[in-house]
Amino acid sequence: MPWALGCMPLIALAYFFLWFLPPFTSLRGLWYTSFYCLFQALATFFQVPYTALTMILTPSPRERDSATAYRMTMEMAGTLMGATVHGLIVSSAHGSQRCEDTVHPRSPAVSPDVARLYCIAAAVVALTYPVCGSLLCLGVKEQPDTSAPASGQGLNFFTGLAITSQHPPYLSLVVSFLFISAAVQVEQSYLVLFCTHASKLQDHVQNLVLIILVSAVLSTPLWEWVLQRFGKKTSAFGICVMVPFSILLAAVPSAPVAYVVAFVSGVSIAVSLLLPWSMLPDVVDDFQLQHRCGPGVETIFYSSYVFFTKLSGAGALGISTLSLEFAGYEAGACQQAEEVVVTLKVLIGAVPTCMILIGLCILLVGPTPKMPRQDTSSQLSLRRRTSYSLA
Repeated sequence: MPWALGCMPLIALAYFFLWFLPPFTSLRGLWYTSFYCLFQALATFFQVPYTALTMILTPSPRERDSATAYRMTMEMAGTLMGATVHGLIVSSAHGSQRCEDTVHPRSPAVSPDVARLYCIAAAVVALTYPVCGSLLCLGVKEQPDTSAPASGQGLNFFTGLAITSQHPPYLSLVVSFLFISAAVQVEQSYLVLFCTHASKLQDHVQNLVLIILVSAVLSTPLWEWVLQRFGKKTSAFGICVMVPFSILLAAVPSAPVAYVVAFVSGVSIAVSLLLPWSMLPDVVDDFQLQHRCGPGVETIFYSSYVFFTKLSGAGALGISTLSLEFAGYEAGACQQAEEVVVTLKVLIGAVPTCMILIGLCILLVGPTPKMPRQDTSSQLSLRRRTSYSLA
C-alpha cells in the first residue's frame, strides 16, 4: 500500500507535465521523453502492488476471477471517461484539418489559449489519480495479522525470480501473452496511421476509437461469464475473433468495414486483457502447492509478468516503427509513399494475425495449473495474509 499510495501524487504531476508546453523550444523533445518515461515508471510502481492485491482479497478462485473482471471493466471505463473528458475540453482548440497537397507545412506556433486548454484537461484527469488512490487506501488496509501462523521468511527476490521463471504453467502464460499483448498493442497503435494514410478514414478515427472502448467495456462481463462457464483456455479462442476482421480491413479499407472491425476488436481486446490476469492467480496457487514457499511470492509473479508484457509491447512497437522508417514514412506529410501504405496494411493485418495465432498455440499446448481444493485455497490464503486484512 505505501507504493500504491505514495506514487499517486507523483503520477499526477508527471501526467500533467506531459501536456504542459514548456517556454523553451530547443529541448522540448527531451522534456516530453523524460516525463513520459517517468510517468510509465511511476505507473508500473502502482500497477504491480495494485494487481497483486487480488491474491489476498479472497481464497476462492471464482471470486478472484470476479474481482479481476470488475477491475478490468472499471479500468476500461475509466479510460473511456478520461479520453472523453480530455477530448471535450480540448475540442475547441482543433478545427478541421485536411491535407490539401503533398507538401506538409511548417509546424505553426501553439497559441496560449490552446496550451491553456491542454493544461486544464491534464489537470482534470490528473486529479483522479490521488482521488482513486485515496479510495483504494480507505477500502483495503494493511494490518498485522497475528492469528496467521508464520510460514517461513519467504524467498529472496532474485532467488524467487529464478525459481518462478522455471515454473512451466507460468512460462506458458508469459510467453503466450508476450505475443498476444504485442499484437494488440501494434494494432491499437497504428490504427490512426492506417485510417489516415492507407484508407482515407481520418474523419472516422475518433468514432472508431470510441467504439473500441465501448465494446470492450460492455463485453468484459460477458467474457467473465464465458470464463466461468466454459473455462479459461476455451475462452482464449475469443481473441481470434479479431483476426479475420483485421485482414478484411487491410484488404477492404472502407468505413462500414472499419466500424465492424472496431466493434469486434474491442470484444477481442477485452478478453485479451481479462484472461491473463484471471489465469495468473491460478498459476501462483499452483506454484505454492508445489513449492510451499513463504509469503510474498505473488509479488514476484506479478512484477515479472508486468515487466515481460511491457518489454514485449516496447519491442513490437520499436520494430514496427523501424519498419515504417525503412518504408519511407514522413511524419506530418499529407501523402505517403506506396511502400508506407503496404507496410501499414501489414502491421494492421498480417502482423497481429501471426502473433495472436502463435500466442494461442503456446497457451493451448502449455500445461494447465492445478486448481486447489477449497480447504487448500483457504490455507494458501492464510499463508500469504501475514500482513494483510480487509477494512
